[in-house]
Amino acid sequence: MSFDFTGKNVWVTGAGKGIGYATALAFHQAGARVIGLDLAFPQAEYPFQIAELNVADAPQVKEVCQRLLQETPRLDVLVNSAGILRMGATDELAVADWQAVMAVNAGGAFNLFQQTMPLFREQRSGAIVTVASDAAHCPRVGMSAYGASKAALRSLSLTVGLELAPYGVRCNLVSPGSTDTDMQRTLWKSPDAEQQRIRGFAEQFKVGIPLGKIARPQEIADTILFLASDQASHITLQDIVIDGGSTLGA
Repeated sequence: MSFDFTGKNVWVTGAGKGIGYATALAFHQAGARVIGLDLAFPQAEYPFQIAELNVADAPQVKEVCQRLLQETPRLDVLVNSAGILRMGATDELAVADWQAVMAVNAGGAFNLFQQTMPLFREQRSGAIVTVASDAAHCPRVGMSAYGASKAALRSLSLTVGLELAPYGVRCNLVSPGSTDTDMQRTLWKSPDAEQQRIRGFAEQFKVGIPLGKIARPQEIADTILFLASDQASHITLQDIVIDGGSTLGA
């Protein structure tokens, strides 16, 4: 399936690398005018417009959003992809790590919603796709902060979708499982870590991946583009889990 977003204005948070980058690039290649938003952009060049933004900083989000909307007062697609991971047993996790994960993963989307919902209502059109996680569907040992933040993000995004539905604005989520990104690779501690993840970790209550492979960022991006496209014109308030079957449909 090919997508045509020619003339559409698209914002993607977390666009510096990983799933966010793959998504922003895919929209760019589909003809959209893309603005990638992130705390840092490690690559030397990006084919789309970029703007530095800490999504957890509400005043900064307000300032950047207002500036961008003054330059181009229309937004067709918003993708919330920014996220961070902090691991640790719940009773050993630093409070600062808990607060940071919640502030970025759930609070970042909240800040973007606050600044863009009035415009979406005024336009009476648009699509929002938010990147949650299969951890929002299935608890994992050592991932209480991350899982809780993504579960909160999921609930928040569905509520926003309900509030915007009367205005013709669609809000959906994707919940990736293990995907070949820098974040995922921080969890890999041995040469065969990828194959171990595919087989599963019984001690962490992580089943294996039935499809027998790790997802690639482009596979997540493809689903995001579909949900943002006219081909998904009657789809809203949905959460597509893209995990190769590892949550067994949970």
